[in-house]
Amino acid sequence: MSVLRQWASFVKRLVHVIAKPIKGDSGRGGMVVHPYRGYGSQHEVFVMGRVFRQAALGRAIPRHGMLRDTADVARRVLRRGLAEAQVEIHIGENQLCVGTDRDGYFDVHLPISHTLPIDVSWHRADILVHCVGQKPVRTHVEVYVPPPEADLLVISDIDDTVMFTGVAEKLKMLYRLFVKKPHRRTAFPGVASLYQALHRGVSERAERPILYVSRGPWAIYEMLETFFQINRIPVGPIIFLREWGISWRRPWPRRAEEHKRDLIDRMLTLYDGMPCILIGDSGQHDPEVYIEIVKAYPDRIKAIYIRRVDKDPKREEAIQRLRDELLGTQCELVLAADSVLIAEHAHALGDISAHGLAAVQRDVEEHRNNPD
Repeated sequence: MSVLRQWASFVKRLVHVIAKPIKGDSGRGGMVVHPYRGYGSQHEVFVMGRVFRQAALGRAIPRHGMLRDTADVARRVLRRGLAEAQVEIHIGENQLCVGTDRDGYFDVHLPISHTLPIDVSWHRADILVHCVGQKPVRTHVEVYVPPPEADLLVISDIDDTVMFTGVAEKLKMLYRLFVKKPHRRTAFPGVASLYQALHRGVSERAERPILYVSRGPWAIYEMLETFFQINRIPVGPIIFLREWGISWRRPWPRRAEEHKRDLIDRMLTLYDGMPCILIGDSGQHDPEVYIEIVKAYPDRIKAIYIRRVDKDPKREEAIQRLRDELLGTQCELVLAADSVLIAEHAHALGDISAHGLAAVQRDVEEHRNNPD
């Protein structure tokens, strides 16, 4: 296949994926409800999402093909959030009604007064949305509640921790995702097997909660879901640090570090008493945020794993100083060049099985022998 044809294929596939979330209305337009995968415990669950109004598709647009995809991309760009829509959510016998904010977002904190089944981890949340001038919409979303035997909480950054997202890598990443074999280089080598090992634990059946945090906007949610599925990375709730609380009075989002700290506080409170590991990268503020978390929860954080994404000596010295701040605590900060070092440390702590460690070592070695 020529380079030109490869890039044409890339553009076509990319446009199709970007357009995909719009296709559920079959071109009719109107109110659309997009919930995001939720998480919780037997005491409380969290479900977020957005309610949109989007334009109808013109009759002259064909049902399939590049023209249809392009039209749907335009509809996606032009859709607007619906404020003050009423969102009713039901999980088992538990229910709550909330309103959307001025940008159409809803953020449900649903107390659990009727116990959820403990023999499954993913629970269905049924959603009914009413808005003046719109037909009611029913939909549903999955909510993850860890089983009683879950013994470890994993909180991981996504950007430059799970996947390449550096400015120089973004176009290459999309090209690999939609043209090349995506399991090769869209994710860091060994990431899938590492997160599978952490999810399964020593018993290989632990089903531990993994919550992912991104600095990106909610608009890329569907693309990240595709990325996780293609790369065989364990699915889990994806929580973003952007777009919440933005308004004309406050046109900029909150600082990502502040929001990330608040999100981690929420997760540690929700899974009270469960040990936790934090995974991030050296390129942003992850080490600094995570050190503050350890100081606030000195008996909860077992380890901090920081993927080294650059070789800046000053940054490494700064991280070393942060590591020194943990002396005397039970937590250790590991600055890792690859997934193997993280897996070896996690295995030494008793957090992953020997089989899981071997899988990470095998995947990283395979990448070294067969790079793109």
